[in-house]
Order: sequence, then structure tokens, then C-alpha cells
Amino acid sequence: MRFPHDVPTLTDGVVTLRAHGEDDVRGVLEQSTDPVSQAWTTVPVPYSLDDAKRFVREVMPGGWLTDQEWGFAVVHDGRYAATVSLRNEGARRAEIAYGSHPRIRGTGRMERALRLLLDWGFGDDGPGLDTVVWWANRGNWPSRRLAWRLGFATDVTLRSWLPQRGALLDAWGGTLLCTDERRPRHAWPDAPTIESPRLRLRLRRPRDDDAVRMAEACADARTAHWLGDIPQPYQRRHADVFLLASAERRALGDALHLVVADRTDDRLLGLVGLTGIDPKLRSAELGYWVHPDARGHGVATESTRLAVRHALLPDDEGGLGLVRVTARAAVGNDASLAVLRRSGMRHVGTLRLASATRVGLADAELHEIVAPSR
Repeated sequence: MRFPHDVPTLTDGVVTLRAHGEDDVRGVLEQSTDPVSQAWTTVPVPYSLDDAKRFVREVMPGGWLTDQEWGFAVVHDGRYAATVSLRNEGARRAEIAYGSHPRIRGTGRMERALRLLLDWGFGDDGPGLDTVVWWANRGNWPSRRLAWRLGFATDVTLRSWLPQRGALLDAWGGTLLCTDERRPRHAWPDAPTIESPRLRLRLRRPRDDDAVRMAEACADARTAHWLGDIPQPYQRRHADVFLLASAERRALGDALHLVVADRTDDRLLGLVGLTGIDPKLRSAELGYWVHPDARGHGVATESTRLAVRHALLPDDEGGLGLVRVTARAAVGNDASLAVLRRSGMRHVGTLRLASATRVGLADAELHEIVAPSR
């Protein structure tokens, strides 16, 4: 898989991909000393002007000379904006790599650049690749969202996989085939803010600073009894793990968790979730819990009503467009069963040994609600 040493120039009329040149040194330095770039990439820290010169003059041209890495400078408005590359893995495979200058983040320019890169990489005028792999440190959400928009199957997580400055970090990974469509494979549902018309509460996206209140709630004896599959004793680290896993499930289109928050001070009052989202059956399962200091105020009922309404609202009106939501509560969990009834769900049967409690499996009462005919 050899190429001429002349780097092709690619453009879509908005961004241009070309060989790195001396004029790019300052931009590379600015990009590589940016805290975000240093957090998520393997650039040396500290990064010097000599490092930028070496990158432009030696590293990028050397990749083309050896066919090990086909790297391009991205130009927008006549200035250096990013570096994108395909790293040759042999056997018609390559790894995609990219890093942007801060001034173009959030503008869509990087997506344009990567589409040009992939068109070239898969095409007859390029290396004619069959497969491109994507890796990112776990938690690098901008990179993951970009890979998702490009059509990568972003469903792999590997522990202690990517090296970075002497450490091995957990990694996200995915692949894109030359035959794949370059568009998202599944939904990535929004986590909207939903204001209650009845109580001073809202549903909103979970945040890292919710972990303390979350740990308090899940360490509560009553919560721990009826949610028998959560760790005990429940600690802050368990909440941190849940928050990341919840965000990953939303990125896969599998679940949407929303924090129930006080509208006055935004503190966490509870959590409501729609999990097992099935795009074909257009269904999901509802779950929830409430912080001990919020019990007895209608928080659980109101938050489940809001979540169910969002689930059944048509997608062109901002909802998930589901037609059916189910929920289970253990026989004997009278408070939870009352919430389901007050939320408009109806009892449809009993599932044997289908609810995990702290003392073992219990029978579960199954409830459901179906969207009205439209």
C-alpha cells in the first residue's frame, strides 16, 4: 500500500485538507498546549515550540514517506484548524486520529474534515481501506459524539487499553466499514429539562455533582431493600460509576436517566429512568427512586408522570415517540405500586421472581401504559 510522497489536497469548499507546512507550526503549538487537547491526547506535556516544529517538519511528512500514517492539516478561513490522519494498520485497515484547534470546536468543521478523510481513505484515489477503527479515552464525549455522527459502531469498552503518559486508560472503540452508511446507527436521545406544572421540581440531565446526594439516597435502608441489585454499602464511587454508565447507555440509545431536581436550589430529589429502549417495538421500562428527604411530597408520582409523558410524546414534538412503557414493582412494595397507579399505569399481571430485593428474589407486579391512538 504505497503512495506518492505528494500529499493530495482535498476540499468540500468549506474546509481543506492538505500537507502540513511551516505556517502551521503556531497553530499546532496553540492546539497542543490547550488543556482539552492535553487531557484527551498523547501530546507531550509540557509542549514546546520545538515539539510543534518537529511534528510539522518530521512526524507528519515521515508518516507519508513510510506509509505508516497519512496525516493532513485542516485549513478553515485560510488558517490551520486541526490535524486529521489515518494510521496504517495493514491489511486494508487503519486507525482514525484527530485533534482540533480550540477555535473550531463546536462548529461542525471537524466533522466535515473527517468526512473528507474517510471518503479519501475508502476511495480508489486513496488507500482503498476496508475498515477504519476509532479509539478514544473513556469519557471523551466530543470524540464519541463525532464518531457516532460519522456512523462508527461505538459500542466497545476496553479496560486499561490506551496508553497515555505512563498509564493505561479505559478506552472506547468502534469500527466503520467501507460499506457502512456514514450516519448514526441509532438514536442518542436528548436529556431534556422538563419543568413540572404542579410541583417545584424539574427533570434534567444527570451531572457529576449529583453523586453525593445519589449516594445518600441509595445507601438508605428502604431504597436498598427494594433495589436489591445495587451495591451495598452504597458509596460515592458507586454513584460515579453509575453516572458514567448511564451516559454511555444514553449514547447507545438504550436508556435515558433524568435527575429529579428541586427548582429552587437544583438539588437532587430522585432519579427516573427509561431503560431497555427498543426502537423496533418502541417500548421502554420505567424505573425510579426518591431521596429520603423528598418522600411524602408527591415527587415520585409527578416525576414518573413527566417521564412517561416524555416517553410517549411523538418525536417530532420533542419526545421519544414510544408507544408503550412498562414498569415493575415487587409485591409488598406498596408505596411504589401506588405511584405507578397514580401515574396512569395499569396492572397487567404478576411476574414470578422478577424483582431483586435485598433479601432475595420477589414476585413483581407488572404495569404498563400505552400511547393513545394518533
